[in-house]
Amino acid sequence: MEFHERVLLENRAWVEEMSRRDPEVFTRLNRGQAPEALWIGCSDSRVPAEQICNAGPGELFIHRNVANVVRSDEAGFMAVLQYAVAALQVKHIVVCGHHGCGGVKAAMADAASGLEHVDSHLAGVRDTCRSGQDELAAITDERQRVDRLVELNVIAQVRALGEMFVVREAACPPQLHGMVYALESGLLREIVRWERGAGAPLFPEAAEQPSAVATA
Repeated sequence: MEFHERVLLENRAWVEEMSRRDPEVFTRLNRGQAPEALWIGCSDSRVPAEQICNAGPGELFIHRNVANVVRSDEAGFMAVLQYAVAALQVKHIVVCGHHGCGGVKAAMADAASGLEHVDSHLAGVRDTCRSGQDELAAITDERQRVDRLVELNVIAQVRALGEMFVVREAACPPQLHGMVYALESGLLREIVRWERGAGAPLFPEAAEQPSAVATA
């Protein structure tokens, strides 16, 4: 069976199952959307937002790109962000990275990949790698080093979001969350949280640290 044939067949099976569970589901979705969160994730095919959150249609507004990067100079990203914040008034924005991220690994290599658009897109991740080079160099295991840069990148993207006018001056400012997904276990961890007025991000995993860990 060809890929496109399988997609259409699986779609029909999905519609039948969804309708069996909830006969009104598509009528309800057709009326409009009111998602609670904007999800900014990596395009990696192993990290499907709805499945790892056990979310249904209409629950998440989603933007995905290589290495879950926040870019104020990318019109597509800014259109998603502005619509989510201003029109949908989402209560939460999640930036989700994942272990073993190929984009983060490429940024860590700090060499031209031959994929010019990818290299340009990852410029900010390379900057994060350079700023954390002493910490990263101290990690001898390569996979652990990549996964730590995944965390640093998520924190950097949450900070960038918190500094954007669209978010800071929103009528209903959303809470920002930085999460990391472990491919090896399927589990999510929240590593940073930022609320308007908090002054600085909070790091839930570091209970011994004061709430003002870094200056906003």
